[in-house]
Amino acid sequence: MPRWKFKLHEVIYEADTPAGRFFDIAILVVIIISVALVMMESVSELLMKYAWQFYIAEWIITAIFTIEYILRIIAINKPKRYIFSFYGIVDLLSTLPSYIGFIFGGANLLFAIRALRLLRIFRVLKITRYLGESRKLMLALRKSQAKILVFLFAVLIICIIAGTLMHLIEGPGSGFDNIPLSIYWCIVTLTTVGFGDIAPVTPLGRLIASVIMITGYGIIAVPTGIVSAEFSKTSEKALNNTQVCPYCNEKEHLNDAEYCHNCGNKLNE
Repeated sequence: MPRWKFKLHEVIYEADTPAGRFFDIAILVVIIISVALVMMESVSELLMKYAWQFYIAEWIITAIFTIEYILRIIAINKPKRYIFSFYGIVDLLSTLPSYIGFIFGGANLLFAIRALRLLRIFRVLKITRYLGESRKLMLALRKSQAKILVFLFAVLIICIIAGTLMHLIEGPGSGFDNIPLSIYWCIVTLTTVGFGDIAPVTPLGRLIASVIMITGYGIIAVPTGIVSAEFSKTSEKALNNTQVCPYCNEKEHLNDAEYCHNCGNKLNE
């Protein structure tokens, strides 16, 4: 791998070097500005007054992200690993709408094309790439996935049973017209949202509702505890290394790793 490509890879994909940190912070600032502009553009008064300024700023930001996207492809030996990765797709989705709007724009700008430009808000998802602790959080979420799915399945069973009971106890006269609607009420109550569009009127129905509400407070805390436990384990294992293999784009190496655990190539010079 050429030396210039190694240097480019260190700047773009790493955050342990001064150049890498500067690049990450600079892109992070551009992302925040871009998202702020998208939100301001949705205010009709601001759009009418500063339409030209928004247009110029958007193209400057689009150019920056386009250059970043191209450099990320150049900096690795297997570009497909980046192009078809989560962040690669997000980068593309957040940049393409500007070009699509330009190509198909004009006096008869299609509404669909205008709507596509809202996909620029996907740039907010790029932020996690430049936050140091995000790797540990993503790893903890992945490791918690099975436990959380089992937990959600158990909650769904509770909602089905409680919803069916409420339909039998309250009936159509209280708004519990059918079991799916009663399950909807149970989910709303269990999550402590409480829209109030349906409410029990019988003493037994209110008793069950009270139990569901109290249970809801305990249920909300469970996923948080699962992820927190995994996050703590991840921190102990020191997997927050920012090294990304320039050959295969593999991440999550140990802090003292010199070679990629996936392809065996040297991580840096």
